[in-house]
Amino acid sequence: MLFLENLSLVLSIMFETISLITGSILFLFLMYSVIISLYENEKRAAFRLFLLSFLTSSLYIFPYFSDLPELYFQSVSGISLLTFLILIIPLNGKQHQIEISDNQIDERNIMFSRAELIMGTERFEEYYNEHPGNLEKDNKFRKNPGLLQKGSSQYNPILFALADASFYTIENLRSSVDGGVAKEKILISAEEITKFIKKYMIFSGAEACGVTELKKHHLYSVRGRGDAYGKPVTNEHKFAVAIVVEMNKKMTDTAPAAPTVTESSRQYLEAGKTAVQLAAFIRNLGYSARAHVDGNYEVVCPLVAKDAGLGELGRMGLLMTPNLGPRVRIAVVTTDLELIPDEPFDESSVIDFCIQCKKCAFTCPSQGISFSDREEIGGVMRWQINQEACFTYWTKSGTDCSKCLQVCPYSHPDNLMHNLVRQGIKNSFIFRKFALAGDDFLYGKKPKAKSFPKFMQIDLND
Repeated sequence: MLFLENLSLVLSIMFETISLITGSILFLFLMYSVIISLYENEKRAAFRLFLLSFLTSSLYIFPYFSDLPELYFQSVSGISLLTFLILIIPLNGKQHQIEISDNQIDERNIMFSRAELIMGTERFEEYYNEHPGNLEKDNKFRKNPGLLQKGSSQYNPILFALADASFYTIENLRSSVDGGVAKEKILISAEEITKFIKKYMIFSGAEACGVTELKKHHLYSVRGRGDAYGKPVTNEHKFAVAIVVEMNKKMTDTAPAAPTVTESSRQYLEAGKTAVQLAAFIRNLGYSARAHVDGNYEVVCPLVAKDAGLGELGRMGLLMTPNLGPRVRIAVVTTDLELIPDEPFDESSVIDFCIQCKKCAFTCPSQGISFSDREEIGGVMRWQINQEACFTYWTKSGTDCSKCLQVCPYSHPDNLMHNLVRQGIKNSFIFRKFALAGDDFLYGKKPKAKSFPKFMQIDLND
């Protein structure tokens, strides 16, 4: 009898202690999350996390100092343990991958190429004679002010001028993507040079760098911009190096306002100059190399980056990186320098989360992102955005929008709070449902745009 009484006492103390420790850990993590949310200027999230921290105290900590029955602590400890196990046990559920077709894309059909067509020119007439269905759709965006133009809804003379300066600089990089190759080849193992390139890219400011064998579907079939318009792509390089750079969260949080296009252009430039330097470095070693930068691509960068292990293709059609989601810009270097390829990024959890989430579709001003599940397009299951609707909105706003980047749950900053959620999303399909509900609760189903960073709030003289 005494043994049972002692056992009961020990169990009672154990359950109370577990409840106290669990509550303390949760309380501290929630308070940490409050601080992080305030730092991120997420006031709604900070307030709600603050309320949750006190709810945690009332459930776990305060009862420890009161005279509640043992059954309460047993119940709380048991439910907490069960919830914890459900959320951390690997449960991937149905497997989903974005499949890639061997079909190549004709660059002349993308919106940036079509936007460069000038009415009355031979090129204009030739394109729309071959694609008469695109003329009416494209004439809609031609009626709007255009990207970075006065009269657009987000017009800001200072920030548009700054964005245009970045695009001007990128334009001057386009002629430097290729060049002469050193006569003497520097011999180095594929393992060593691959390791060096990756480390140097990170050192140079890249978020991530990966390598893939260059495949047919990575390449455009026909060029569609500038002097190369209409020319078949004949790139015979064996490998491709993909580089991603981070877009600043505070800038993209203003979407679709002017800071977004300022940041987008800045990171196109950062990615581009890094790629141009890398290509020149490889040519100095005695190997052929070509950089692929904004306005002068022979490759479809997101497809290269996926196969280089840097991310997955999500609902919005953009590369979804593990720690920054779609909040990146990409550049590529193709080369015949022998390199070690990475494994392609085939993370089913990203696709499964995108199937459930739809926040980008809910908030897309152009309604160009599909709410539906993936469809068979070109022989593979994938999502396809309405590029005409998307680009037409850009020409109204004057910016490249970025609303989908702002609201994507994967776009939250790379820190402990958000990385724990990302790891849970990767680990369990049950956690994904909790994570989506939590993101809606903290940030809203349709998160509002933030104000401009202070240094960009410039008063103009009348």
